[in-house]
Amino acid sequence: MPITTEPAIDAQTVIAEETAAQLGTYAKLPIVAVRGAGIHLYDAAGRDYYDFYCGHAVTLTGHCHPQVVAAIQAQAAQLIFYSNIVYNAVRAGYAKALIAAAPAGYGQVFFCNSGAEANETALKLARKFTGRPAIIAMHEGFHGRTMGALTMTSNPKYKAGFAPLLPGVEFAPFGDLDALAAQMHAGVAAVILEPIQSIAGVRMAPASYYQGLRRLCDQWGALLIFDEIQTGLGRTGKLWAGEHWGVIPDLITLAKGLASGVPMGATLIAQRIAQTVHLDEHGSTFGGGPLACAAAAATLDVILGGDLPAHAAAIGTLLQAQLSPLPHVREVRGLGLLLGLVLDVPAKTVQQAALDQGIILGTSADPQVLRLMPPMVVTEADVAHLVAVLDSILRSLPA
Repeated sequence: MPITTEPAIDAQTVIAEETAAQLGTYAKLPIVAVRGAGIHLYDAAGRDYYDFYCGHAVTLTGHCHPQVVAAIQAQAAQLIFYSNIVYNAVRAGYAKALIAAAPAGYGQVFFCNSGAEANETALKLARKFTGRPAIIAMHEGFHGRTMGALTMTSNPKYKAGFAPLLPGVEFAPFGDLDALAAQMHAGVAAVILEPIQSIAGVRMAPASYYQGLRRLCDQWGALLIFDEIQTGLGRTGKLWAGEHWGVIPDLITLAKGLASGVPMGATLIAQRIAQTVHLDEHGSTFGGGPLACAAAAATLDVILGGDLPAHAAAIGTLLQAQLSPLPHVREVRGLGLLLGLVLDVPAKTVQQAALDQGIILGTSADPQVLRLMPPMVVTEADVAHLVAVLDSILRSLPA
């Protein structure tokens, strides 16, 4: 692997200090990251890793995209932060641009700091707008770890020790429209789901399921919420996942790659809902700060200006075509650059072997599924490198 000269950092000291001082809630890869450029992440020894995971799908435009870096630097020199108690041109411009890019019928946006907070916002708005208590979420879904978002998250391992959670949240099997129809009732405020269940193993449903969700919610007067924290902004090959199926939800939650790594979340709100929200009914001190908005505005410019959703679709098709024939690959799931490699061997075994060869991949709640979430600037040459390495690893495993 290429070696570059990095500042003198003792990796073992960093690992020991971080382990001692940071709350031990993360299982970490043995990498001390110091620099990034595009798809490449460099460690303290100068080793170059191809980052096909993006720190949980966050570095959407690649590490340190020059246009995003320039926007951050310029804004940091002018005004790093002021809260929503004042107006700001960067916030105003970005809000206008994001709403312009949103699906038809969307009127306003609420800015926050994370995906969990965006989902908490959607939960509050749905209950307020409908006057109903119940939320239906999906089995195997993930919406965050704050108390409200955790309540809507299915996996019991994340909930252990934190009961009681919020009342009124029910779960339906993802992809089963008949089961959901049987669960719908007059007390349901909203149905929330990830259009593609990422951490569950990149699980998705047929187009008819999403279209049926829209009809069911309309029939019962419930809102439809798409958690697009990983699928939004073009990663799937469309700017919004619902475009694949001709479905427009009532609320869309965003985070992850929204500002190319600067912490930011957002809830996009249909106009008919936005016009019912009043002063002091919600807030977030740091939400929509100038620095975050500058990074997010530059990110949106890069995505739209470079037609990155179309690029994501094309590279995703290439990845599926080249990964599907590899040994031990049973299926390639997903859309665009949110893909799940279903294996007949443990995913962690392949993840570790790939890491040893300088490629970062993700695992999932399904022990047989590797997740691929590269930046939207990934190239055909990057794909060729990944496929060659995975082919070598998989061929070395027992049949």
